[in-house]
Amino acid sequence: SLFRLKDLEVAKLGDSDVHVKMLAAPINPADINMIQGTYAILSPLPAVGGNEGVGEVLEVGQRVAALKPGDWVIPADTGLGTWRTQGVFPEGMLLKVPSDIPVLCAATLSVNPCTAYRMLTDFETLTPGDSVIQNAANSGVGQAVIQIAKAFGIKTINVVRDRPDLPKLVERLMALGADHVITEEMLRKPEIKDIFKSVPKPRLALNCVGGKSTTEMLRHLQPKGTMVTYGGMAKQPVMVPVSAFIFRDVQLRGFWMTQWKKDHAQDQESVASMMDALCQLIREGQLTAPACTEVPLQDYKAALEAAMKPFTSSKQILLL
Repeated sequence: SLFRLKDLEVAKLGDSDVHVKMLAAPINPADINMIQGTYAILSPLPAVGGNEGVGEVLEVGQRVAALKPGDWVIPADTGLGTWRTQGVFPEGMLLKVPSDIPVLCAATLSVNPCTAYRMLTDFETLTPGDSVIQNAANSGVGQAVIQIAKAFGIKTINVVRDRPDLPKLVERLMALGADHVITEEMLRKPEIKDIFKSVPKPRLALNCVGGKSTTEMLRHLQPKGTMVTYGGMAKQPVMVPVSAFIFRDVQLRGFWMTQWKKDHAQDQESVASMMDALCQLIREGQLTAPACTEVPLQDYKAALEAAMKPFTSSKQILLL
């Protein structure tokens, strides 16, 4: 196995450093891709895994002004290495978050809800009553899209793979605020037209699968609509019928949260306003953590295995 649990000395606290006790950190698909070496970012080895999580500040260097002991922090960027009990990090690598939100919400805040929020706001100007279609709707991003869209008054059409416990999954996504939950097969059936009697055709499609289901999703997009690809779970390309380009002038875009953060590194205002908006939704009960399984750090092997199983509907969260 590539993974070992190791005891390391905590680094000395520099003037601009923050000593953090990690509280909880999830295992995301991108974390596993980074370990496999198939992601766009490669950490110099040896490296600590984990790009997301929440910690509590224990101590700060004398030049640190924005943080104090007791504050909660999350990574400002990819590659922090959150699967550890404690660490010393430069202040600039951390973002303060309110400690009055549930710990699992804070631990899963910096990747999926941010991705969902940006994709819903940055590509199409959606207004209440508009609709969005997405695949892999039960993923962490998918669950956040459902809830944020509902808070914005936007309807969601949610595509999932057929599976043994489908009715249970449909019920769970409907409880989160989904308007429609359908399987990839249903996308191809004439009955899909019935959905568009109550919901307008979507102006925005969100894709993290690729392959056939993505092409099917595209067929239901409004003319001049946008499809944003942010993942490729099927490991297959996105195929677009020529007619969709010519006769419906659809736009194909991509989104990567890491790049957005890089582009907005100097723009603290846009980062802060997004975080405030998300934390407000969490406080109001409109945005919850994805379905989670909490695992103590020493059981990391079992957690990694569970995270890589097909049809997983629960995110593994390491408790540190």
